[in-house]
Amino acid sequence: MHIATGSDWCLIVEMSEPHVGHDMGDSGLITVGAMGVGTPFADHIGESVLAVREDHEPNTGRIALELSFPTGRVRCDSWAGDLRLTAV
Repeated sequence: MHIATGSDWCLIVEMSEPHVGHDMGDSGLITVGAMGVGTPFADHIGESVLAVREDHEPNTGRIALELSFPTGRVRCDSWAGDLRLTAV
């Protein structure tokens, strides 16, 4: 799964295979690596997603996604263009 924020601050969620990082010039560098133990998704690797809830804004579209797992929930949201992941 690929989760990111768009230029209009919407939340982008896609099913995809892991990819390599790339340089976006003045916009920054995208790095891809192993998931650290500090990320909210680390405790749910291998678990099934039981439910998904989305939050929308009229002008930007999806701004948040909450995934429910058997052992907890993770909220992904776009805040001022930054991606935030939170264990709920």
